Amino acid sequence: MLPEPKRHKIASYFSVGKPKRGIMLCGHGSRSEPAVSEFANLVSKLKTLLPNIPIEFGYLEFAKPIISDGLDKLREAGVTEIIALPAMLFAAGHAKNDIPSVLNTYNYKYPKLKITYSRELGIDNLMIKAASERIMESIDKAKIEIDKHDSMLLVVGRGASDPDANSNISKITRLLWEGIGFGWAETAYSGVTFPLVSPALEKIVQVGYKRIIVFPYFLFTGILVDRIYKSVDEVSKIYNNIEIIKAPYLNDHPKVIETFCDRVIDVIEGDINMNCQLCKYREQVLGFEDEVGLAQESHHHHVEGGNHSHDHSHDHSHEHSHHHPYPHADHPLGPVTLKK
Repeated sequence: MLPEPKRHKIASYFSVGKPKRGIMLCGHGSRSEPAVSEFANLVSKLKTLLPNIPIEFGYLEFAKPIISDGLDKLREAGVTEIIALPAMLFAAGHAKNDIPSVLNTYNYKYPKLKITYSRELGIDNLMIKAASERIMESIDKAKIEIDKHDSMLLVVGRGASDPDANSNISKITRLLWEGIGFGWAETAYSGVTFPLVSPALEKIVQVGYKRIIVFPYFLFTGILVDRIYKSVDEVSKIYNNIEIIKAPYLNDHPKVIETFCDRVIDVIEGDINMNCQLCKYREQVLGFEDEVGLAQESHHHHVEGGNHSHDHSHDHSHEHSHHHPYPHADHPLGPVTLKK
């Protein structure tokens, strides 16, 4: 369920009598039919949650409808203002380059249409909660009970050629590790960067934990998720003295759908902050110094032009409280000062 204040805010923005507004979800697309079905299912759940709002979707590649098909449907339904949401966990090349260039090309054809691009799902408290619930689901189904301190978490990201996007997975890992209180945690990737899942598992089985929970931080299934689970099966056969659990990926978790609603609210409130501090196109990021200022065309054959627009507004308020006890004061690897 969507909290009432959020529902009210979205409903009043899209209500009748104003410019007709709609929502467009922009996915990557997959050669995997189940992945395409899962995305369509998530969109239909979003439509149920936000009735009376025109909502369409489309993909960058590998699947139909493509993004411009979804935009056509909205335009033909009389929509004049569109909030476009990248259905992406993080802002790597697809969210920073490919989707904006498709939207810009479409907007060039139909200049009267107002398209506002929201930000990716990103590192968000709701997404962390969704992830932790998927991990706990897998633990609850396990046949034997093993203490959290004797368990290790391996979070697997997609892997990108953008170190900023890759570093986000490490942050997710840390938030889940510390949030749940596992004995140890590591990060691996399904491709493009390192470490890959199999070599990561080969190393971490040596560490000595009784259980390893492998959690793919992915929205949907597909070739990469299949590959992650296959690696787990292969390593499990060799190290059958360790329980290696396959946690389910995010999919249509209610908190994921709520995060999409929050991205709509970001546009309504004019708060769209793309993460640019560590963007390799703008700053000399360690190891990627020669990519600063590169022209940002998309590598997708049907994508023309390119744009990397930034709207910076940073409002940070930090409150430090020393009154709450640390929830994992009993962690075996914590400093003596934490002990209760």
